[in-house]
Amino acid sequence: MIRPARATEIERLREIEVAAGRSFAAIGMDEVARDEALPAAELLEYQRDGRAWVVVDEVDRPVGYLIAEWVDGLVHIEQVSVDPAYAGRGLGRDLITHVADWARSCGSAALTLTTFAEVAWNAPYYERLGFRRLADSELTPGLREIRAEEAAHGLDRWPRLTMRRDLPAGS
Repeated sequence: MIRPARATEIERLREIEVAAGRSFAAIGMDEVARDEALPAAELLEYQRDGRAWVVVDEVDRPVGYLIAEWVDGLVHIEQVSVDPAYAGRGLGRDLITHVADWARSCGSAALTLTTFAEVAWNAPYYERLGFRRLADSELTPGLREIRAEEAAHGLDRWPRLTMRRDLPAGS
């Protein structure tokens, strides 16, 4: 089940992000694996604004989450993380589908995100979900700003890119 995140679950979301991030150590991206989770205050802002969703287990405990923001008139997926103990069950896909429906209902023509180009559970995964790689010439000012912030954070040490999934009306 997917539902809006609750303020009382913010620390759980941080735990999920850290656990999911550890997967990067197995492919030599130790710095990413050790990266801290988003600050609780930032996650709480997404939650209060109705832009944070969780997928829960049978006892209503979050096992994955997605946060989104508006960037240049489109919904941008800021973070999607699934607890590794629940990986491979389509929960990330379900969260993205849920947010795509929400975005469409709010008038967004597409979803965007930034991700690692060569990590199997990043760009290739998103391509299977209908996202396409954007050329630099297709980036909006807001997406360029996000990429610059990521580069400043050191994420461009590994190839990164921006992706888009169009959301046709009524589909």
